[in-house]
Amino acid sequence: MNTQIKSAAPTAAVHQGPHPGMLAILYTVLFCVGLYPVTALYKQPYWPGPWEPASTIVPYFQTYGGRVLFCVFLQLGAMICLGLFTASVVSRLHFLGARAAGIYIALFGGFMVVFDAMVGAMAMWTLLRPGVVDHPPLLLALYYLGYGLGGPGFSIPMGLLMAGVSVTAAFMRVLPKWLIVLGLILAAAGELSWLHLVFPKLLFLIPLVRFPGFIWIIAVGFLLPKSRRPASAEAVAR
Repeated sequence: MNTQIKSAAPTAAVHQGPHPGMLAILYTVLFCVGLYPVTALYKQPYWPGPWEPASTIVPYFQTYGGRVLFCVFLQLGAMICLGLFTASVVSRLHFLGARAAGIYIALFGGFMVVFDAMVGAMAMWTLLRPGVVDHPPLLLALYYLGYGLGGPGFSIPMGLLMAGVSVTAAFMRVLPKWLIVLGLILAAAGELSWLHLVFPKLLFLIPLVRFPGFIWIIAVGFLLPKSRRPASAEAVAR
């Protein structure tokens, strides 16, 4: 009797962890829903910008604290999702074979975004507390602190996250070229937003990073490969 021995084909290794695409969607939904009641999409008056006079900023937070609290609450949840997204994407790039500094730059940037945004959100929550909201100088100080951490404090490190992922993915060829180019453009805008601290007219760079950034984050989360060929299969391929 003849016996035929077949060698088992090596199976692809699959990365274990939360799905970054779903985390990216949850981050986007929580953040945007949180913005809704403090923008003109809901009703006026809307969240005052840092260019507004104190006579506009102070009454808004004294009168519409409920809207602001809703926004802060959901955006805190969004930051948890962004932190998990960062950890998951960096872990997956490492799993796929990345060993360059780019993944650690991305990790630093993503975690810095989360840290800045959460501290900024807590500053806004503190601003609403009884005994604080009734004191305009203290209210304004916390408002500008919250703006700095949630504005340039968001876009600058977000640029590092985007650059770290995009450059690493470009060398590894694990993401589409259009997504890498988009990430590098947004990363450049994020780093240039640093200049907004001296040149206020460059404020547009912050929303330029934030809103197209939703597309980039979701696309990275779904398009980054989750499996790799085992070493034996790679050796055969060579």
